[in-house]
Amino acid sequence: MSYAILGAGGLPLRAARKAAFARLFLFCISTSTHLASAHAQRSYSHTARSSLLYAPQTCPLNRDSSPADIGLRSFHSSSHNWKATPQFTYHVAASYAAKQNKFNAEKNIFTSEVYDPSKSEVTDLRACKSAKAKGTRAKSGQDAFFFSQIGTTKSTAFGVADGVGGWVESGIDPADFSHGLCEYMACAARIWPHKSNASSLHPQALLQLGYEHVIDDKSIIGGGSTACLAVAEPDGNVEVANLGDSGFMHLGLNAVRHFTEPQTHGFNTPYQLSKTPQRMLVQMAVFGGPSTLSDLPKVASVTNHRVRHGDVLVFATDGVWDNLSPQDVLGIVSRNMVDIGAWVDNDGVIEVGTELRKLVQADQRNKADSASLQAKLAVAIAKEAKETGLNQRRDGPFAKEVQKHFPGEAWHGGKPDDIAALVALVVEESE
Repeated sequence: MSYAILGAGGLPLRAARKAAFARLFLFCISTSTHLASAHAQRSYSHTARSSLLYAPQTCPLNRDSSPADIGLRSFHSSSHNWKATPQFTYHVAASYAAKQNKFNAEKNIFTSEVYDPSKSEVTDLRACKSAKAKGTRAKSGQDAFFFSQIGTTKSTAFGVADGVGGWVESGIDPADFSHGLCEYMACAARIWPHKSNASSLHPQALLQLGYEHVIDDKSIIGGGSTACLAVAEPDGNVEVANLGDSGFMHLGLNAVRHFTEPQTHGFNTPYQLSKTPQRMLVQMAVFGGPSTLSDLPKVASVTNHRVRHGDVLVFATDGVWDNLSPQDVLGIVSRNMVDIGAWVDNDGVIEVGTELRKLVQADQRNKADSASLQAKLAVAIAKEAKETGLNQRRDGPFAKEVQKHFPGEAWHGGKPDDIAALVALVVEESE
């Protein structure tokens, strides 16, 4: 959720070894100070996040520690030696819960569709988005997510968006903005390269496309949203664009390979896309006063990542990151991966289990179900975030930052919020 101010004993040996290696994962990042500092950017408000009145920036952008390198690789290139280059697939699931609803692990789950080699029959973005009825949206409150293959390629795009909740005070449902943004991005990816002169699709460009169509869509009156999305290539290259305080973690066998730093203008004021209703623009023109905060996709932080077989990618809204630290998420993922057999101990060396393809249901003709590994991970993260948000005795990252920056405030426990957690499991294709 967001806030906008407008106008102003004896275990068997195998089980014991699994537990020991799960603890090893936690130790691997417990000494990583840069991960802890990422949440120092999280901010505070008595109610929720805020969208302050726009003011000129007085400090540099808060960029991720691994900026994109120009010319790192070319997306959808035909120059690859496919026989020599390992090929990967990305198995995606999402779990979610609206702030006011109880968490339902069986109902609040999404898994990605199987690859479709045919071209999309729909070529108009507006028609594509309109084909999805509002009532069929995930019951995730103001949080949203999406997944789509890119055109007829085996590249995929996926991500999350978090609606700026303060727009409710102006009679605007911010869920329309965040869900609409995700729906437009999913449609743009699926019909790519229709009407595009670009030889590749990048997440920042996809965010720009989605944003432009939200601005032009008269059915979306106004609102705002943060966003974190990726374009994942079959050669193992993943490019991520993050705007605001939703975020992304890249987990390997024994380490956190990357964790995004949130982009904020100030305490509890994340970077955010926004659309101001026409009636408010008229009021501002007549009565004066500053405009509302609105960032553009071009200021999103862009990073590039090389993934490996067995890696886990986690995208989530601040309903997760305000309640769970990177150590918490790593613990959840590592325990599940070890217990299920996706990560195994081979004479003291942690390796990817031989049953990973089966665990993610990679060889099914239909989409994976709730028993798939990716679904179990997404549910485990969302469930823990939901429970922590409601636990007034367990101080999460948000509470700790409030106590640090506002010692006079008696804030303890979690931070109830909408939650969306999307997980992608990386699997190397067999020949």
